[in-house]
Amino acid sequence: MAITVEAVYENGVLRPSQALPFKEHQKVQVTVQGAPEVEPALEAVERGYGLLKWTGDPEILRRIAEDDEFGILESP
Repeated sequence: MAITVEAVYENGVLRPSQALPFKEHQKVQVTVQGAPEVEPALEAVERGYGLLKWTGDPEILRRIAEDDEFGILESP
């Protein structure tokens, strides 16, 4: 089972922001990735504004824009 949760790193320990569905002492495998910085992401949006000549449904475009599959972190 794979899940994604936010956590805060404090005093050398990762503290998840919500309860995790694991049993006490259950071994898990952890991959850690820092959260993207908001300012650079906003700057990228501002630089790219107007490049996409979208004439379709704005709701579909919003869902595509917010989908992690198409995020900058997924680029090779």
